[in-house]
Amino acid sequence: MTAYDVLRVFCGPRGGYGNELGVVRDGSVLPGPDERQKFAAELGFSETVFVDDPERGVIDIYTPTTRLPFAGHPCVGAAWLLDVPELVTPAGVVGARQDGEFCWIEARAEWVPPRTLRQYATAAEVDELSVPPKGEWIYAWAWADEPAGRIRARAFPGRDDGIDEDEATGAAALLLTDRLGRALNITQGAGSQILTAPQPEGWTEVGGRVYLER
Repeated sequence: MTAYDVLRVFCGPRGGYGNELGVVRDGSVLPGPDERQKFAAELGFSETVFVDDPERGVIDIYTPTTRLPFAGHPCVGAAWLLDVPELVTPAGVVGARQDGEFCWIEARAEWVPPRTLRQYATAAEVDELSVPPKGEWIYAWAWADEPAGRIRARAFPGRDDGIDEDEATGAAALLLTDRLGRALNITQGAGSQILTAPQPEGWTEVGGRVYLER
């Protein structure tokens, strides 16, 4: 059996919720993309990370059906687990830092695969949404408290891989922050929390709590 850790990323204030993430610390045990894709599908998490160099933070990210050049919650989780100042992804070098109970990454909106950011009038409307038809990656959001920057969101990847709704999505939160140009406090899914903050020269920080599940 291939050894792997399971983290929960973007946990709520009391440590619950968060999006599960599989991390294979020794990526050399599954060196090929086909092997990694098969293993990610077997685990069935929304994303699985393979660590190719723990000291330099070189990682490789897969959903159950595809390889990703960048993804938010895998980068936050890997940065927390490896405790490194940066991660090296196919999209680019991701800055990382620990700040008390939060782990932060710094990345760019252009690294994020296409997402539809769909605004609703109220948080209640977002809560009442059913899973939409497959084919379009939708990030549904509404202001819960606009002056305070608080947002209610849900994410629907639209893939045919068993992940109908993503509990916490750092990449989509990054896109929304880039579009709105302000710091956000996002409650996503059943109760996950994502914090974001725009940075100079087109960078955005995304942060949250991470816990080792097993």
